[in-house]
Amino acid sequence: MAVWGLALWIATVGNLPLWQKLLGLEQSLAQRGVLLAAMGLMVFGGTAAMLSLLHWPRIYRLLASVLVLVTAFNSYFMWQFQAVIDSTMMANVMHTDAHEVRDLLSWRLVVSVLLVAGPALWWIWRKPMAQHSIWAHLGRNGVGILVGLAVVVASVLAGYQGLSSLMRNQKGVRYMINPLNSAYASGILIAQQIPREARVLKKTGEDAQLGASYAAQTRGPLLMLVAGETARAQNWQLNGYPRPTTPRLAQWETQGSLVNFSAATSCGTNTQVSLPCMFSPLTREEGGDQPAHEENLLDVLQRAGLAVLWVDNQSGCKGVCDRIPNVDTHALALPGLCGGGECADTVMIDGLDARIEALDPARRARGVVLVMHQMGSHGPAYFKRRPPDMRPFQPECASATLSDCPPEQLVNAYDNTIAQTDAFLDSALQWLKARAEQGTNDTGLIYMSDHGESLGEKGLYLHGVPYAFAPEQQTHVPMVGWLSPGLQTRSGVATGCLKQRSAEPVSHDNLFHTVLGLMDVKTQVYQPGLDAFRPCAK
Repeated sequence: MAVWGLALWIATVGNLPLWQKLLGLEQSLAQRGVLLAAMGLMVFGGTAAMLSLLHWPRIYRLLASVLVLVTAFNSYFMWQFQAVIDSTMMANVMHTDAHEVRDLLSWRLVVSVLLVAGPALWWIWRKPMAQHSIWAHLGRNGVGILVGLAVVVASVLAGYQGLSSLMRNQKGVRYMINPLNSAYASGILIAQQIPREARVLKKTGEDAQLGASYAAQTRGPLLMLVAGETARAQNWQLNGYPRPTTPRLAQWETQGSLVNFSAATSCGTNTQVSLPCMFSPLTREEGGDQPAHEENLLDVLQRAGLAVLWVDNQSGCKGVCDRIPNVDTHALALPGLCGGGECADTVMIDGLDARIEALDPARRARGVVLVMHQMGSHGPAYFKRRPPDMRPFQPECASATLSDCPPEQLVNAYDNTIAQTDAFLDSALQWLKARAEQGTNDTGLIYMSDHGESLGEKGLYLHGVPYAFAPEQQTHVPMVGWLSPGLQTRSGVATGCLKQRSAEPVSHDNLFHTVLGLMDVKTQVYQPGLDAFRPCAK
């Protein structure tokens, strides 16, 4: 009785976002009623079967409590942000740091979790479990599992037509079934991670070596790769957005030295997928968006003999920088740049010359590749992503509960983060230009965001929607490139030509090969067809 009562509560109250979604479908009253009944029984039976599997003395109440709390948290985030719970979202949860958790905390979250989880936790802990022999428990649990699965089968058969149509046309619904979504996603994640830990690191580009341009160079190249965070192309002034979100970059573009790539797309809809995919030798279709235990672009550059440095102002490099020198800015406490446990992105420029000087001298003399991982437009606390004097768009949303804010205030807060990225990239370009003019390096920059963001369109907020049905706001990302005259000469890549081709589609698939081509690194893994700059190389 304890199992079935708890299953009923979870299936009803714990799945209110699911029922709200189904009630909003355009169907006749009769069709909707059949669909709700079939789905309700399926969720109820599946939850009862899962709880019956766990119904053992000493562990049941603890595990059931965890499931209830997971259900409550899932419900809140699905309700507030229209999030769905799949394996990539679960991976994001596992890699969430304290700063991200802090941004998500609110009184509404606390109240919502208490309302959903409170009665269920009382039900679980109201009295001790009855003690029986192991065979009695085994028999009772087995019956519960069989009956639960029978209810699932019966509901699927009875409502097959409506359920099959729903799963084909509303694919996101399958990730809203609470807490079965979390159990399934966790299982997939574990299955992916276990073989990864057991595998030997796969080598990439073992034949990598520097090309002919290095033989008689008087100064080495220095390329800065900026991995943007949560910037969407729709709010990028250079892409035609009517608000001045990138006025400094617009000046660089007017001067003729900056190229804006207006048709860039991401490999994933969250950092956990997109960041490794950006640096992977594999395209998305080849599996670049899947967990892999293999070397990446930075390993190949380092093997060729270049100095490589990762500077992180985010929540880590997701394994990309594990084998190269890397710096985390979270420990810094620079006045005017850091506060509240995080730093403005411009902190990555501060002291950068000294960080480069600390790299291996022989490698540094050949050339340097820097990767800057931004805090960027990381939500939902957009208002924390810019300093007090960088708020050109007012009034702005000052809440992490995005649905509480008027749409125009939410957009203002987000656009302020894009303006902050504009200021950071301007600082980076000024620094690179100075090194080029001083004759220290032939310099260049490539900026590309890891994924986009939803700001309430179709009821969606944040990001992380499964790629197959993700909205364009989460996959269409900004990208810019800048090459000093010296780097244009040594690489043969002409900025004017890139401008003429800047509206052609590019994606994260191109970054690996574009950087190898630009830095003149020779290896068999380089694919000229994926080098976005190659058509402009003489």
